[in-house]
This record gives sequence, structure tokens and C-alpha cells, in this order.
Amino acid sequence: MNGHGQGRGRGRPTLEDVALRAGVGRGTVSRVVNGSPKVSGRTRAAVEAAVAELGYVPDRAARALAAGRAGAVALVLPGPQSPCLAEPGFSGVLRGAAETLAGAGVQLVLILGGGVPRPAGPRVDGVLLLSPQPGDPPPGVPAVAGGPGAAAGTLPSVDCDHLGGAAGAVRHLLGRGRREIAAIAGPPQEYGARRRLEGYRQALAAAGHPADERLVAVGDLTEDGGRRAMRELLERRPALDAVFAASDLLAAGALRELRAAGRRVPQDVAVVGFGDSEPARYLDPPLTSVRAPAEELGRTMARLLLARISGGGTEEAEIVLPTELIVRGST
Repeated sequence: MNGHGQGRGRGRPTLEDVALRAGVGRGTVSRVVNGSPKVSGRTRAAVEAAVAELGYVPDRAARALAAGRAGAVALVLPGPQSPCLAEPGFSGVLRGAAETLAGAGVQLVLILGGGVPRPAGPRVDGVLLLSPQPGDPPPGVPAVAGGPGAAAGTLPSVDCDHLGGAAGAVRHLLGRGRREIAAIAGPPQEYGARRRLEGYRQALAAAGHPADERLVAVGDLTEDGGRRAMRELLERRPALDAVFAASDLLAAGALRELRAAGRRVPQDVAVVGFGDSEPARYLDPPLTSVRAPAEELGRTMARLLLARISGGGTEEAEIVLPTELIVRGST
């Protein structure tokens, strides 16, 4: 049997099971699990392999309860009408945060409506604020903000590089020989939308193309909003040969309107979106899009919060995750 399945038949694998599998003492496993540097690289690798093979999860939840902690973290969403809920990457953020917390034996509680947990509500050890709203700081519990606008507050924050991603998309279009590049921007009150439009303008300026506001239209982050904005742009500048859309939904609407207007994509007009949502690859043609690292954003938020809860991450942090341009048929 070579020890496979050790500990599974009688419930969750224990520290002793990991020690037996790795061929080390219980104390060595404990030092590796708790991040002690006093372990050789070879021993650490053997213990980590045993942990992965057995599916061992440190029982931090029990230790947290013993220390008077709740063993739970709240993810606070701005409200049912928040644009972040419509973002294709929202499920990825949720998945990344939940998996990281589960690995630490901490439960994730979802709270919708922008209200941070109060004494009468669920008891939690920390709060993850997604696209936080002004004037709603957490009441004395460790907190980390994430998503568009997170860096605008005073909390430790994690977000993707909206400006850099948009600028990279425009540079890609310029590299394809496009010169009349339009933008379909999101609502100006949304932080992410503002940064993406700023990235569009900066990339054009750096290439010696002064901003032309007739090439900018605003959509409401829906497919219909993208279609209306595209129609407006074609009326203003019929010779445009490329479009950067601030979301994949806006880009999908732009594709529909371009087809209705008899414009071929990408031969006549190239199109780039933002978000790299699942449907992007199935559009006709498949959509070139800026991929934001949604799961990594959730994981990073959770890791930062766990460090603050344990007292090991008290410094303010502002983490900006890089984006990646995924090139497909629309350019």
C-alpha cells in the first residue's frame, strides 16, 4: 500500500500522519506548517509533499476558537446593484478568497448590502471589502479592501492594474497599424472605468496621438450600452478603425453594432475588451481582451487579511496585480 490513504479511513489526516509519510518527527512537521525557517530545504519539500498527498489541513479553526476567535471572515459586497457583481471576474475573486481561507481553517461569510458586521450581526475575525464604499470603515476589526477603488481608501488594498492593462491594449492596436482608435468607457463614477480610460489616453499620447474626445463614448457596462456607444462613435467618426472597450460586455455590444453597420472585424475595425470573461472566446470573432487575475486577487486579499488577524501584517499595503493581454481573432 506504501502508506497511501494514510489517515483517510478514520477521518481527516493528522499531524502524525504527515510525519509518518514524510519520515520526520511531529515537531518538524509543525515547524514547516507554521513557516519556521529552521528546516532544511529537502526536509521542507518532503513535508510539503506529504501535506499535499494526504490533503492535510492544519486545524487552525480549533486553535482560533480556543484563543477566543470566531474562525470566520466576512466578505462584504457593496450591494445588489453594485457593478462588481456583474463583472465576469467576481466568481474568481470569491473562489480564490474562499480556497485560501479554507486552507487556513477559516470560514467565509458573505454579507450583501454594504453593511460591515456589527455586534448584532455575525461574529468575524476580519473583513474583506470588495469595491469599498466611502464612509463605511470596519468597526475595529482587521480589514483588507479589494477590487476597483480599493487603493483610494486608507485600508490595505489589492487591485489589478486597470491603467496598465488598458494602455497595453491600445499599444497592441497601434502595433497592428490602427490609427483612429476609439474608446467605449464605463461610467465615470466607477474607479476602474476611470483608470482604464486614463490608460487609453496615456498610451495614445505616448505614441504622439493627441486625445480626440469625439473618439470617446460612455456605456453603462451592459451589452446594450456597448451597442449604443458604438453607434454613437460610428456617427461621429465613420473612419475609426479600432475600439478599446472598458469591459467585455461593452465589447460584445460593439461587435453586434459593427456587424449591423456592415463593418468587418478585424479587417475594418479591430476590437479589444477588458476582463477576459468566459464568453469572450466564444464571440464571433473571438474577443481579444485584457485578463485581470481575479482568483489571484481573491487569494492575495485573503492572505493579507490572515496575516493581519495573526498580527503579522500590521503595515499598510497597496498591492497592484499585473494584467495580461489575451490576443484572439477580433484584432
